[in-house]
Amino acid sequence: MQRLIRALVLLLILGLGALWGLAWFGRQPGEELGDAFLRQIAALTGQEAPVPVSAGGVQLPQGVTLGGPFTLVDQDGKPFTQAGFGGQLAVAYFGYSFCPDVCPTELGNIAAAMELLSPQEAGRVTPAFFTIDPERDTPEQMKLYVSNFHPRMVGLTGTPEQVAEVARLFRVYYKKVNRPEMSEYLMDHSSYIYLIGREGRVRLLLRPNSAPEAIAAAVRGQLAAR
Repeated sequence: MQRLIRALVLLLILGLGALWGLAWFGRQPGEELGDAFLRQIAALTGQEAPVPVSAGGVQLPQGVTLGGPFTLVDQDGKPFTQAGFGGQLAVAYFGYSFCPDVCPTELGNIAAAMELLSPQEAGRVTPAFFTIDPERDTPEQMKLYVSNFHPRMVGLTGTPEQVAEVARLFRVYYKKVNRPEMSEYLMDHSSYIYLIGREGRVRLLLRPNSAPEAIAAAVRGQLAAR
């Protein structure tokens, strides 16, 4: 019995080694080794794995959905749902206006990506900022904040319950953090950029700190696929 178990373990190790080897030699240009490995597994199982479509971009696996219908309030204090994007592709980020570093960097990258698009392309895209700090991010605060990045950027807030529900739909992690040396609290949160299509469904995720060129390339790819 022990010999059989050892043989099975050895076969498993050899099989995984062969898959890693195939992944290494079969990598596409710019593809990370881990993504290539998942693609090899997907080919064996007949399922679709996350596929990089641009630098830092990962397409959601088939059958996995993020997002959905939501209700929030925009920077003008008006109710806002997914229909407010008017069928356009939304380039969205979840953060908070009191964020000291990551949020303004990511929003700046989104704004820069918008400038890289042609007028026709940019006219089909809406940049959006979803807060995860409704306690401080009132509509007035959001209006002041998003105006620093792009004139068409939509700032979305709501009640704590509404914000929590949207975070659940998009699987956004966030948590209030109090530090003794600081007078104001911080918000720990995930930092993906979301490309959102019709009905509020996510079509593509971009990893944190994606360059404007990568964001623009991903947007063009999604616009071409619509």
